[in-house]
Amino acid sequence: MSVIDLRSDTVTKPTSGMRQAMAYAEVGDDVYGEDPTVNKLEAMAAEMLGKEAGLFVPTGVMGNQLSIRLHTQPGDEVIIESSAHILRYEGGSASSISGVQLCPVPGNRGLLSPETVELAIRRPDLHTPSSTLLCLEQTHNVGGGSVYPLETLHQLSDLARRHGMAVHLDGARLFNASAQTGVSVAEYAAIFDTVSFCLSKGLGAPVGSIVVSDDASIQKLRRLRKILGGGMRQVGILAAAGIYALEHHVARLVEDHANARHLAVLLQGIVGVEVDVKSVETNMVMFQVPLFPQATEHILGQCREAGVLLNAVGDRSFRVVTHLDVNHEDMEIAGKVFARVFSCL
Repeated sequence: MSVIDLRSDTVTKPTSGMRQAMAYAEVGDDVYGEDPTVNKLEAMAAEMLGKEAGLFVPTGVMGNQLSIRLHTQPGDEVIIESSAHILRYEGGSASSISGVQLCPVPGNRGLLSPETVELAIRRPDLHTPSSTLLCLEQTHNVGGGSVYPLETLHQLSDLARRHGMAVHLDGARLFNASAQTGVSVAEYAAIFDTVSFCLSKGLGAPVGSIVVSDDASIQKLRRLRKILGGGMRQVGILAAAGIYALEHHVARLVEDHANARHLAVLLQGIVGVEVDVKSVETNMVMFQVPLFPQATEHILGQCREAGVLLNAVGDRSFRVVTHLDVNHEDMEIAGKVFARVFSCL
């Protein structure tokens, strides 16, 4: 039985074209700056996002944590949305690596407002930490792929800078936001001091993220990457996958968004399933089955036995994510599986 894996867009496999690009990649020692494929990827990413330079890192977590370390000193405070990836899913690394504390601020579907951030910014006081960095997330994972309006990002950035703060974007799915809004990734990136984005999510590469910024900051980040063990050697084999992803998998992201909306409509038609179709902006669908007596793990198991994988995000609350390894037909099949499973609970 074939399995439709909707747990995340990180589960994709390299396409045949991507594998071929990886197999024939020209490589060198990247720690010496001599891997031509890595250099090409970093330059390509910087140009696409309108920044001076880029840095290839193994993971999005490393990209975020390097950026936090760049902008802060031990004892500082970072303002962040209360369900942000950096806060929830990065192992407490901000405190262990940079010695900072995170100030969680509640948002609406993961999106902060200037008013709530204004209240969280510390005024100068020797008793309190200094607010030195604002971190935002686009699209927002726990928010169900929610997208910040461009105007709100400008307002938040302007507010932070008035208080002498740097601004970092965890843009893991930034290209999804761009596909949904039509705003270029460069226009988004211009608002921030540093931007990280993942090659291994919607873009379909097997591994890797990029951080972009000005030349001086990237040089500092390169040293920090080495300190944290992120110096890699003949890594052009992986960078080639990133280049292929940027060249071939950006325009198709709208297909993932359409598939997510279609699945949300199918879920809406199932008795007992609660889903807000209007909230499906990109490639994620959040839904709940609050009236079913069965435990969440039982529901996941029933779906798994029927050939569909998904993740729980709370008690009887679930998330499905579309990606390049699933298509419209898979959404039809998944919709029928969900209808059958939930009718039997």
